[in-house]
Amino acid sequence: MEHCTLCPRKCGADRRTQTGACGAGILPKLARAGVHMWEEPCISGERGSGTVFFSGCSLRCVFCQNYPISIGGYGKEITVQRLREIFMELCEKGVHNINLVNPTHFAPAIAEALAEPLPVPVVYNSSGYERPETLRLLEGKIQIYLPDMKYSNDKTAKRYSHAEDYPGAAKRAIAEMYRQTGPYQMGEDGILKKGVVVRHLILPGNLRNTYGVIDWFRETFRPGQALFSLMSQYIPCGRAEEYPEINRKITAREYHKAQDYLFESEIEDGFVQSRKSAAESFVPVWDLEGV
Repeated sequence: MEHCTLCPRKCGADRRTQTGACGAGILPKLARAGVHMWEEPCISGERGSGTVFFSGCSLRCVFCQNYPISIGGYGKEITVQRLREIFMELCEKGVHNINLVNPTHFAPAIAEALAEPLPVPVVYNSSGYERPETLRLLEGKIQIYLPDMKYSNDKTAKRYSHAEDYPGAAKRAIAEMYRQTGPYQMGEDGILKKGVVVRHLILPGNLRNTYGVIDWFRETFRPGQALFSLMSQYIPCGRAEEYPEINRKITAREYHKAQDYLFESEIEDGFVQSRKSAAESFVPVWDLEGV
């Protein structure tokens, strides 16, 4: 961590004494840890997902739903030992898995905290803006990868995340995730045991971006290999008001056109989120619960 290159930005910060492009130092920083019921059905199930929200972010999207913690920096620094304790405390609540939200910039600490296997699968829930070299630090420790595929073109990625290299970086990262897990496996209870679930959030006024992501997934994965999750929960957050074209929810027409395009693509493995999910009530409260 003397010269940080964990994410594709490769900022080179000495995170022992300063923050990196992610806004984080070397110790894990958390905003919340608790039982979460609002992930895909195969992740949340009936008992919930043990979700650990990390502060800071290497991608820093202007519309981020978790803006107060991803860019605002809210959270509490903890030790690696305490991180392990949090995992175990959540396991004791009966959760189906431990869900690491936006963990990229703390990968070495997470690898250390997972030196001994947990009694439930571990979910790596990320923006997709990853380096394969960093993901390899976690090989054998992560059973489920839950990456975003936010953008299919460089211009959109540059405008909203200042990361025109995102599409290529995410494709390489997801390929590495799939190499580690192989085809997805469901338990008899409908809970995912291992595999990759690729998420895509529909952005207002950006249907071509969505079509490009769907095309990429169809061309990359065969039936039975990975799951696709089309998400419609976008609400204007963060700095969205500075970008008029995304300073609104998606319309019914946009939702149905994206859904129709997905169905016509013949991708059968996955989920489509209801438009009712586009509500502020689904945004977690950042109160250091469980930290």
